Amino acid sequence: MSSVRETLRAELGAAVLSARGEGLDSVLVLDAGAVPGALARAQALGCNVLVDITCVDHLRWVPAGRGTPSHPDRMPRWELPKPPSRFKLVYRLMALDAGQGAVRERLALECWLEGDAGPASARSLWPNADWLEREVWDMFGVRFSDRPDIKRILMYEEFVGHPLRKDYPIGKRQPLLGVDDGAAPAALSDEELRPSPGGKRP
Repeated sequence: MSSVRETLRAELGAAVLSARGEGLDSVLVLDAGAVPGALARAQALGCNVLVDITCVDHLRWVPAGRGTPSHPDRMPRWELPKPPSRFKLVYRLMALDAGQGAVRERLALECWLEGDAGPASARSLWPNADWLEREVWDMFGVRFSDRPDIKRILMYEEFVGHPLRKDYPIGKRQPLLGVDDGAAPAALSDEELRPSPGGKRP
């Protein structure tokens, strides 16, 4: 029986830009336009769990054989080829046998984005994609093409920027909700900081 990975490779043809890994570490790199169809086909082939959607920002890519900006004479640990664009979107799928609790197959689908524009949402395939896509938008600023009104999920609505982008200032401070006039929040007592079983405190 052919794996989901090999079936997708055969069916998607030139839309599969590269492949690496094997077994439970299989990865297919796709043309971004092929991602929605590939996700639907993967689900039809048995990938019934969307484990994660995440993003990688390659803004600070260091060329092979070059040092880092802060250590120009230091060689990087890995010598990687230059990425084709700044943002890479990663979908992690799993084929789970619900009766036995056994993982039959795992597969990652990756795509490079044009700017920060992502493909269409996967919410119609896996409802948990809603929260995962909101996290990608919140942290990286990647907006899915059919979600113009996507909402933050981790940061508050008044937060400016996307904190996991490589160009987000490391020392940037923003106002906290519920704190008036810039006053520092009250310090918690030792009792308030102590873990409490069941979430209950005296």
